[in-house]
Amino acid sequence: MRKELSLNRRAVLRAVGVAAGVAAVPALGAVAPAAAASGVRTARVPRTRAKSVTGAAARAVRADFPIEYVGVTWNGPKRGAGIRLIQQDGSRGAWTVLQPVCGAGADRDAGDSAESVSVLVPAGGAAGYELQLPAGATGVRSTAMDTVNGPSKEVAAASTVGQFAGVEYITRAGWGADESLRFKADGTENSPQTYYPAQTLTVHHTAGANGDPDPAATIRAYYYLHAIVNDWGDIGYHFLIDESGRIYEGRYSGTDGIPAHDASGKMVTAFHTSGYNSGNLGIALLGTFTDQSPTAAARRSLTQLLAGLSAYHNLNPQAAVTFVNPVNGVTKDVQMISGHRDWLATECPGTTLYTDLPALRADVAANLPQSAAARSVPVRRSPA
Repeated sequence: MRKELSLNRRAVLRAVGVAAGVAAVPALGAVAPAAAASGVRTARVPRTRAKSVTGAAARAVRADFPIEYVGVTWNGPKRGAGIRLIQQDGSRGAWTVLQPVCGAGADRDAGDSAESVSVLVPAGGAAGYELQLPAGATGVRSTAMDTVNGPSKEVAAASTVGQFAGVEYITRAGWGADESLRFKADGTENSPQTYYPAQTLTVHHTAGANGDPDPAATIRAYYYLHAIVNDWGDIGYHFLIDESGRIYEGRYSGTDGIPAHDASGKMVTAFHTSGYNSGNLGIALLGTFTDQSPTAAARRSLTQLLAGLSAYHNLNPQAAVTFVNPVNGVTKDVQMISGHRDWLATECPGTTLYTDLPALRADVAANLPQSAAARSVPVRRSPA
């Protein structure tokens, strides 16, 4: 029954996705002249340029391209790190405290997640940077990235927007995912897709800058940080949401046109809760929500996406459940809609957003389609 339902949705989603407008897609560049002349609308997306340095040399780096983001990873204390940007004229800015991105990773890294630190910093076209790392930091690696100004590629505009679970989203092609980053030098896929029934939905923040002027470029930077620097093989989340409320497809899930799932409705495993990834869907809001709330638009999109996913998987958003990792049998008692800190020792999704989760669950339940709401009862359950 699930397979038939999913396949029917697949056909509908394809039809809706082709018909959907592209006004919600952030600007990716000019329409190609030849394509415009032929009547086929395309957008240009810049390729990512990066320079990665390890060890002591990672603490002072210059690049031959404008640095738009700096990714820093290390093992050890999370506090006590800082960065100072070097501008194109050689001047040095003030030291800024590094705020760690919420700890996550592939399940194979579960034992190391407590000590692994990852940070992404907007650099605004700097020429270089200097780092201060806490005492005892090991395995230091810093990566200068340019996801804005590099050579561009063309993507068909019809492939940049889709609809799924009642919401419109920007596809991987729409935000400029370079699919080659998923593959190793020998051509094999770094993290081949595996699929399991969805059991829980987990909310994150990226712990990045608020007021982001170019969220698609930021997502491309997270993609490179996760796929290449962290060696996960892809971006860690299933979906991301920017401050304007735009929803972005995350982890690659195949060519069937259904984001985060295969054609049968099973969910692809991502890398957002190390040790608890399989069967656990992750949604990240771009920004930091430790002392401030998400924008109304982002909160509304998060509610709608969670409601659509709850209905799609017949999950009760207000239930308490026992998550069972289908790979190794590890269990965890959580809310159906949880925050990252419910799984691991992390500040994610920020104190303000985490405090809002009870109200969010109620809002999601109120936004369920009537048929789905009728099936939902607030009981603890273990997955079949």
